[in-house]
Amino acid sequence: MKNILILLGIFCGSAFAKAQQIPTPQPVSKDSITATDATYFYVDGDSISAIELDRVLLLQDLNFDSRYEQIRYLILKRKVKKVWPYAKLASERLTVLDQRLASLKTTSQKRKYSKMVEKYIEEEFKTELKKLTKTEGQILIKLIHRQTGDTAYDLLKRLRSGWSAFWFDKTAALFDMSLKEEYRPETVIDDFYVEDILLNLITDDTLEDQKPAIEFDYFAARAHWKEYEKNLPKSYDSIQLAARAQRIQKYKEKKARKMKR
Repeated sequence: MKNILILLGIFCGSAFAKAQQIPTPQPVSKDSITATDATYFYVDGDSISAIELDRVLLLQDLNFDSRYEQIRYLILKRKVKKVWPYAKLASERLTVLDQRLASLKTTSQKRKYSKMVEKYIEEEFKTELKKLTKTEGQILIKLIHRQTGDTAYDLLKRLRSGWSAFWFDKTAALFDMSLKEEYRPETVIDDFYVEDILLNLITDDTLEDQKPAIEFDYFAARAHWKEYEKNLPKSYDSIQLAARAQRIQKYKEKKARKMKR
């Protein structure tokens, strides 16, 4: 699994960029003004000029009815803050690489440059990527799709070969991961949580903004979440919180056994 996460880091500098589509409007942390021809309104004989502001996405905090879902959201928030820089770097490196490769004339020059970037990225981020947990690796796979427009599987297939992509995906499956995962906040609740977390952290200037390479409707995703929470069974929280308590207890016991060795 660690090798798979390291390979995802290499994607940040070794694959071709996909042309970005028109992105979903994102919140902006600071007001900005779009320059246009002046428009004037006349009020009581005085002329008043008008200015056009950028579109701003207004966000409201999620009001959870489920305690377990709120805990899940907070756990994801910590993981998204850790993983986001790598996904953002992927988009930036892919764009730069694509521009550089376009200026090279021969296949050998392009191959040589790609390997040079791959080696640099691996040396720079290998240690950090090895620290990612399985859940953080899953989030990274999703965010790579959000920021590049390609799944990790497609990037691997382009970078190495279809055969390598097949076997790496099979290996990832042993750890309940899939390199073919797409980012779908409109239909997948965890993806919506990740998107809401991202937008709020970007708005608060906690994370740097970067436009997504895929289109989705945040408000449609939010409506789906509301319907999801509305239809949760009454016993949902008690069952899930009890299961979580058992997982925490097993983790503590396992950690204690390791400390005794």
